[in-house]
Amino acid sequence: MSRTLNVALLQHACSDNLNDNLQHTCDLIRQAKSGGAELVVLQELHRSRYFCQQEDVDYFDLAETIPGPSTDALGVLAKELDIVIVASLFEKRAAGLYHNTAVVLENDGSIAGKYRKMHIPDDPGFYEKFYFTPGDLGFEPIDTSVGRLGVLVCWDQWFPEGARLMAMAGAELLIYPTAIGWDPRDDDAEKARQLDAWITVQRGHAIANGLPVLSCNRIGHEPDPADSNPGIQFWGNSFITGPQGEFLAHAKETETLLTATIDMERCESVRRIWPYLRDRRIDDYQDLTKRFRDA
Repeated sequence: MSRTLNVALLQHACSDNLNDNLQHTCDLIRQAKSGGAELVVLQELHRSRYFCQQEDVDYFDLAETIPGPSTDALGVLAKELDIVIVASLFEKRAAGLYHNTAVVLENDGSIAGKYRKMHIPDDPGFYEKFYFTPGDLGFEPIDTSVGRLGVLVCWDQWFPEGARLMAMAGAELLIYPTAIGWDPRDDDAEKARQLDAWITVQRGHAIANGLPVLSCNRIGHEPDPADSNPGIQFWGNSFITGPQGEFLAHAKETETLLTATIDMERCESVRRIWPYLRDRRIDDYQDLTKRFRDA
């Protein structure tokens, strides 16, 4: 008998009102459950707008502890609906110590585990190094009632090493809560190249590791808080692939409750014909731990 998993990604815009954002998220989670979802993935930093467009110490007030208000509310909902939820939060670990953290709520309401974002960007409009300390939990999958989840966050999705290490540790899915979009000043050709690269690199993780990929992004225009640039137009395009990179579901740039049924047994059959883990030359990869190889 095949083993299947019904999954849902919640793609939506965020406002300045944290409580409204959480309520909207909870409403969409209920809709996902009514459609049969067993696993629900939320977008990166879903409680607020993407505040990292500027460096402003006041935004540290958005952070919360784990456990804390969001995990309490989502835990109650996970237990009530008998589902697993992957949530992305601005974690206050201690005074002056903050992380961009994904938390997994088990279907009994408990915290199954968390992942702290490892790769932290510092690019125009994405000044995350000012807010987030790099993760210190490594690339460790989180065991849940629906499977072993390889949860990473946004900028992590550009690095093959994280996906590979999750796969090597037995992850059954690769999951990426995300907040990414265009600079409105870019022309249409540049926007198309960026979006295509974002989709392609993650489909590559699915193919190279023989695992499904769930990538959940936000939508909508969010202005620069300092009004020094045009802000970010988040491009949506959340998607779900199978272990050969094939699209199972793909959203556009509108609010979407994106769902798919994943055949969890296909990974085994795909890996039998494409045995990348078998053929890796681990005896000759030592230089991967270097920053750069000099000629």
